[in-house]
Amino acid sequence: MAASASGSALLVPPYWEEACRHLTRKDRVLKKLIPQHAGASLESHGDPFVTLARSIVGQQISVKAAQSVWDRFAKLNRRMTPGSVLKLKVDDMRSAGLSARKVEYLVDLALHFANKQVHVKEWGAMEDEAIIVELMAIRGIGRWTAEMFLMFHLMRPNVLPLDDIGLQKGISLRYFSGEPVSRSDVREVAAAWAPYCSVATWYIWRSLDPLPVAY
Repeated sequence: MAASASGSALLVPPYWEEACRHLTRKDRVLKKLIPQHAGASLESHGDPFVTLARSIVGQQISVKAAQSVWDRFAKLNRRMTPGSVLKLKVDDMRSAGLSARKVEYLVDLALHFANKQVHVKEWGAMEDEAIIVELMAIRGIGRWTAEMFLMFHLMRPNVLPLDDIGLQKGISLRYFSGEPVSRSDVREVAAAWAPYCSVATWYIWRSLDPLPVAY
């Protein structure tokens, strides 16, 4: 485990070192990238409801704006739970800076958790794709958000977010001399990464922005 700035424990994937050894052997680009970011890794923090709620709040706005809205929204609850969100007034949620659509999304998320329409306790044994399908049934959650959840909350090792702009840009720059890449190009490069596509993707992101991403 590692510690966050607030002192809370952060979970680090148990497979990280083995993944780095595998990727170093299999990929010439990652062989150079991985040593540049020694001591850092993907980290998981927060509970599943909060993680997904934050992803909805942050949609289509800057990281700074998202944090500001989240801070105001969080002050409406003593503890961020599905039940507490369902008790909030729409006007209060809007006053925190949430759009009408995001209020609808957050309520739908809370309902799915409160009514046990998502199988949180079973996710550990479920296949990635089954979890993605379940999450995409919630309004406001698309495939990319579900994939980020798999990577950053459940710490699944082999997620390849084909539609992620950062991954596409990184592969373009590192493997194709800046030429535009297609989804099939991404798949071709990532063929050598399995079963650790999540780890490889994380390092490709680092090649664009040294600061670790967290969701």
